[in-house]
Amino acid sequence: MLERKLIDTAQVPGGATLELISHGRDHMITLERNELMSTRMQFSEEQLAELTIDRLQVEKPNILIGGYGMGFTLRAALRRLDSDARVVVAELVPKIIEWAKGPMAHHTGDCLADPRLTLELTDVADPIGEAADGMRAQFDAILLDVDNGPDGLVREENDKLYSPRMLRQMKEAMAPGGVLSIWSADKDPRFTRRLEKARFNVEVREVRARPNNKGPRHTIWFARA
Repeated sequence: MLERKLIDTAQVPGGATLELISHGRDHMITLERNELMSTRMQFSEEQLAELTIDRLQVEKPNILIGGYGMGFTLRAALRRLDSDARVVVAELVPKIIEWAKGPMAHHTGDCLADPRLTLELTDVADPIGEAADGMRAQFDAILLDVDNGPDGLVREENDKLYSPRMLRQMKEAMAPGGVLSIWSADKDPRFTRRLEKARFNVEVREVRARPNNKGPRHTIWFARA
């Protein structure tokens, strides 16, 4: 039977300590006893990219992904996008990227070297604020897979990302017809109402963690201004 091994830990700025654990060729990132992500279950994070791109109406999209995690959403987006697309990934925890280039390199592949990618080691609120203030180009899509969704575990500061004020800023950061997509481990009807109150047209999808229609059910919101 394969043994789980602790490879490394990472301190989230202003938050908890994450653990990178190996299990054979698979890896998982955990917080205390909570498994935040795993290479065994990645379908819903891939669907965050796939279903968002299905909803885009531009030929050369400029996309922001909040949270690299294990790179599932980024790699799915790069597989679908043309060579003239642009993808910005904002990752708050530098060690997440170190892990991607080190012990998880066989999962990462060459995605972090893709010429379409701009990797920023920062809170995703920063590029959102810059785009809203006209300091950088607006985004055609903002994809958020930060913490556990609106009901976060990792960092108290993350709650602000899903606040009414931040939702208004995200709307300002998006180009006309843009799509805001948000991944969550659980359903949250209150957050659906919050999006609607912020004057988004909201679609809620439930997606399994595995492509064989098994595993936990996760939620993705798609919101258009």
